[in-house]
Amino acid sequence: MAIGLIDIGGTSIKFGIWAKTAVHDQHAVATPQTLSAFLTLISNEVAAMKETSTITGVGISTAGVVDVTTGIISGAGAADYTHGRPLISELTERFGVPVSIENDANCAALGEATYGAAKGISDVVVLVIGTGVGGAVILDGRVRHGAHLLGGEFGYMLTDAALTVSRGGTAVNMALAYSADHPDEVPVSGRDLFDRAAQGDSTSAQYLQRMNTVLARTIFNLQYSIDPTCFVLAGGVSANPAFLPGVSAALDDVMTTVAIAPVRPDVRIAQFRNDANLVGAAVHYLQQHA
Repeated sequence: MAIGLIDIGGTSIKFGIWAKTAVHDQHAVATPQTLSAFLTLISNEVAAMKETSTITGVGISTAGVVDVTTGIISGAGAADYTHGRPLISELTERFGVPVSIENDANCAALGEATYGAAKGISDVVVLVIGTGVGGAVILDGRVRHGAHLLGGEFGYMLTDAALTVSRGGTAVNMALAYSADHPDEVPVSGRDLFDRAAQGDSTSAQYLQRMNTVLARTIFNLQYSIDPTCFVLAGGVSANPAFLPGVSAALDDVMTTVAIAPVRPDVRIAQFRNDANLVGAAVHYLQQHA
């Protein structure tokens, strides 16, 4: 018995098969430009899975705000031609097996909480740091979606009167800020800032410090509102070896500022990389169809 897995992204769609607590046969295909091409692709992929495995269901991860009961997707996300459709019922009929759909950040969080960096921990906050900051809240082992499906949308939070966590808490946006402040220089990337800081460039280090401070304060505030057992930091920047030490040092500064705070947040780096959303899609499916 196995579960078919689909992770819908703006550039590519990843496929895999969940069996024996691992993802097998993972591969990616360019995301189609139309709904009809999309439906043809995923139908053919699931049919191919059935030829090699006993597929009992399909778990799907996707960007956007997801109603996990109906599969209706809204908000900004990949493959927006899928939005507004009752996908769970449509795809269940098309595939001939049960289907579950969940937001990609929530899937990544479920994967980390069940099999990854927070394995065995029931209360976890995951921050996914990319061009913005998203994430998920896991309480008692399940995603806390919130009354308006905004649970884990940390990027909207304000760090001061005008700066959101998404604007101030990513290397991508710090690189944009650096380039805007230094118009006579060649534009830099987030990776460039880390490389320059490692080579002793104090100006690049200052921009990274801004990011680290925003993230540290966000983590601190979430500790003293949600009070999870630990935090997991995910997203491309989490692979940089200088990232966690920088956030941790900024968190030490926050703890010094709020000396009465009794608990220092436990912050970890995500274990999964390319498999994260697929693993979480399997976990979510099993929760929905246990």
